[in-house]
Amino acid sequence: MKFWKGFFINIQFFTAIPINKELPMDNEHLKKAVQAFPLVGLIQGIIYATVYYFCLEYTPFSHLASAFLLWLATIVLTGGIHLDGWMDASDAYFSYQDKAKRLEIMKDPRTGAFGVLSILVLLSCRFLFMYESTANFENVLFIMIAMIPFLSKSVMGILLLTVKSAKDEGLGKLFQNAAKPQALWPYPLYFISLFILISFLNKAFFLIGLLILVAAFCLLLIRRKAVKWFGGITGDVLGAAVEGTELLLWMTVWLLHYFVMV
Repeated sequence: MKFWKGFFINIQFFTAIPINKELPMDNEHLKKAVQAFPLVGLIQGIIYATVYYFCLEYTPFSHLASAFLLWLATIVLTGGIHLDGWMDASDAYFSYQDKAKRLEIMKDPRTGAFGVLSILVLLSCRFLFMYESTANFENVLFIMIAMIPFLSKSVMGILLLTVKSAKDEGLGKLFQNAAKPQALWPYPLYFISLFILISFLNKAFFLIGLLILVAAFCLLLIRRKAVKWFGGITGDVLGAAVEGTELLLWMTVWLLHYFVMV
C-alpha cells in the first residue's frame, strides 16, 4: 500500500494528472515514491505511445499532425515541470558564474534570455527527432516511445540518491532526505523484467539495449557535470537531467531511423 501511495505522490508531483487526494509526505512514503520513479516514467511512455497509435489508426491526421500531437503530449502530460528545471539550469550555467551564484540564479523566478533560448532549442530538436523518427513506422517504435521516459526517470532516481545535494532545501532535498542509495534496489528488477518481456523480439532487444546504454552515458555525464557546475544536484538540475536525457534518447531513435530502422 505504501508503494502505491508513493507512486501516486509521483503522479501529483511530476504529471498534470489530477489526484484529488491528500497523500502522506513522510520519509517512508517519499522513499517509496523514489522507488516508483521508473514506473511513473513507463506510464507516461505508454500514454505517449497510445496517443500516437490513436492518431495513426483512428484519425485522418497527417504524419505531421500526429507527430505534433505526440510532441504536445510530452509537454502537457508533465505540466512542463521538468522544462522549468531545464530553463533555470540553463540560465544558471550560461551565466558563467561560480557555483554559489549559479544556485542563486536558479532560485530567481524570472526567466533569462538563455533560459528562453535553451527551451526553444530543446523543443525544436525534440519535434524534429519525433517527426523524422516516426516517418517510417514500425511496431518497435511504440516500445521505444514507452521506454524513453522510463529511462529518464530511472536516471533521475539514481542521480537523486547517489549525488550530493547542492543546497539544504527544495524538492530534490526533500526526496533525498527520505531515502538512501540502498532504496534503489527495485531498479534492477524493473530492467530484468523489461528484458524478459522483450527478449523474444530480436530487433527490439537490440534497440532497447542501445537506448539503455545511451541513458547510462547520460547518467555518468550528468553525475560528473552536476557537481562540477552546480556543486551537486537540485530539483532544477534533476529536471534538466530528465529533459536532457530524453532529448539524447530521442536523438538516438532519430539516428537509428537513418542507419538501422530502414
